[in-house]
Amino acid sequence: MSKYDVTIIGSGPGGYVAAIRCAQLGMKTAIIEKYDTLGGTCLNVGCIPSKALLDSSEHFHNAEKSFKDHGINLKDLKVDFKQMIERKNKVVDQTCQGVKFLMDKNKIDVHHGLGSFVDKNTIKVTDSEGKENELKTDKVIIATGSKPNYFKGMEPDKKRIITSTEALELKDIPKKMIVIGGGAIGLEMGSVYARLGTQVEVIEFAKSIIPTMDKTMGKELTKVLKKIKMKFNMEHKVQNVENTGKGVKVTALNKKDEEVSFEADYCLVAVGRKAYTEGLGLENVGLSTNDQGKLEVNENLQTSVDNIYAIGDVIRGAMLAHKAEDEGAFVAEKMAGELPHIDYNLIPGVVYTWPEVAAVGKTEQELKEEGVDIKIGSFPMKALGRARASTDVQGLIKIIADKETDEILGVHMIGARAADLIMEGVVAMEYRASAEDIVRMSHPHPTYSEAVREAAMAATDDRAIHI
Repeated sequence: MSKYDVTIIGSGPGGYVAAIRCAQLGMKTAIIEKYDTLGGTCLNVGCIPSKALLDSSEHFHNAEKSFKDHGINLKDLKVDFKQMIERKNKVVDQTCQGVKFLMDKNKIDVHHGLGSFVDKNTIKVTDSEGKENELKTDKVIIATGSKPNYFKGMEPDKKRIITSTEALELKDIPKKMIVIGGGAIGLEMGSVYARLGTQVEVIEFAKSIIPTMDKTMGKELTKVLKKIKMKFNMEHKVQNVENTGKGVKVTALNKKDEEVSFEADYCLVAVGRKAYTEGLGLENVGLSTNDQGKLEVNENLQTSVDNIYAIGDVIRGAMLAHKAEDEGAFVAEKMAGELPHIDYNLIPGVVYTWPEVAAVGKTEQELKEEGVDIKIGSFPMKALGRARASTDVQGLIKIIADKETDEILGVHMIGARAADLIMEGVVAMEYRASAEDIVRMSHPHPTYSEAVREAAMAATDDRAIHI
């Protein structure tokens, strides 16, 4: 029987980062993964494969719609969807193999199989053939992640009623697709197929898409996605989704409480994700999940059992890969007696459509509800020389600052490379910078980052230069 200082259950971004950091800090470390490949949802059927398809579809869209403006003429342009999927699979394989390399490099023992608690210091690993192995461990980190969520009446059959997992493996490009959910997952996968020629129609319960983000971002992204002919049905409550054999029929109630129906080849159910804790044997160590299916943890991410910690999608907070990574490193350092910190207000959120949407800090709506006296500066990407040079002129950057102190309280953006640009806002807010601080920093010209500085100028006495 193997004995470890720490055992991590789950090898997604939270789990494998926790394992590496534990090993770096001198702990004998094991990681348990239910599936044959490492990397969890993010690397296998989430972040990485979806971004591969997003990039491929954007290349096709640009070739079809904007290359002529650049003086590039193409004939007989078409999509080789099989090759697109194969490239995505190759990217996934390379990335997962990279995690395996990191486990070997850091001398982390990998055990494939279902990990479940026998007691708080014993984990049973059952492999795919039913063979069992027990590990002894001083500490445990639960990092089992999440799986696609769905509500009554929209249960996926994985044939015509699909989740994001199946949307990554379709054999052909659909003529029409219904997407239930106007959040990041639904819009990202919907935009992939819309660029490839699919008629995509979104059904969303809220009043706007990406409803948890700043309202300005939702309005701007709606305009962007309508340009690639995506359709939106807001304030609709889905009642039932039926596989008709050759397609799907979706029945919903609109905002007038009238029944309406939609038909398509596929229905993508993208109404968020739910924590995955099945098979862990939590009852054997006196743990249970809350009404959201998540584990309760204290400020040290420690459960009510003192040697068991939990991170990522199975605990409170946004279900984001980078949030899980930060928590994995945080727990490892806590175990080693160090003094790490996480500011959850400064964990950025990104929607990887094109242009991208990114945000950090509080929204305008949240700050107004809190009664904070704020000032807002915004700058449109179309006023930026670099954006015009690349024809990426859609979007804007919005900076919210405290009216009295000028401290930056929120940064929200939609535009080219917003997923990378948002880090300027994160760094600034981590050091409690003012909008004036960003104004006083030299930004290279011509770059997209100049728009951040211009938005900061607009937030300080409305003195943006290039508008």
